[in-house]
Amino acid sequence: MTSAQLHSLSVFSMISGIACTSIILIDILRGNQQKMMIMNFVYPISALYAGPMALLFYYTIGQKSVLKKTGARMLPENKPFWQSVAIGALHCGSGCTIGDLLAEAFLIFVPISIFGSKLAGTWTIDFLLAFGLGIIFQYYAIKPMKNLAVRPALMAALKADTFSLIAWQVGMYGWMALCFYGIFGYKIPVTSPLFWFMMQIGMLWGFVTAYPVNWWLIKRGIKEKM
Repeated sequence: MTSAQLHSLSVFSMISGIACTSIILIDILRGNQQKMMIMNFVYPISALYAGPMALLFYYTIGQKSVLKKTGARMLPENKPFWQSVAIGALHCGSGCTIGDLLAEAFLIFVPISIFGSKLAGTWTIDFLLAFGLGIIFQYYAIKPMKNLAVRPALMAALKADTFSLIAWQVGMYGWMALCFYGIFGYKIPVTSPLFWFMMQIGMLWGFVTAYPVNWWLIKRGIKEKM
């Protein structure tokens, strides 16, 4: 594949992600609200990197958990376990995605180095923001489910999602490291569409590495089914 073709593919993937996010947002704003408020953010965010795959998941699985148009809640769904795990992983990844986006945008203007390495500085800020936002997302899932006060809900969020968030970032960092040091042999500029295309793929790898961790957490009762 030539550089021009790769550039075109990168642009197409970015546009596809934005388009799929817009479709989901429009559907939610038209009244198809999720039972769990935070999921109204999770599905559009997931589409930024997963594109048509997130759109398919939303319409085939996500829409089963919407509020009735009358405002009354639907009866609880008995989802297959794999679907609950997938939703848990997507929920975890949404905080990571927003954290990584904010960190990369911030570091364009305020580059940070650690031990002389800009990449180490970037990934440290990425991780801190992704982890923090991931815990916030989990907090807003757990608090209404268990009707907890702020501190217990925050502690429960940390317990439920710490390993999942770390697993997601490991998958994403692993892919980006492979891109920088193997596939391309250089650090792709953040302002390049190729960088964001690789980040989209990295987020998919994050889902892959976080999925078995979420499976284990839910099976052990450490994390609630969603």
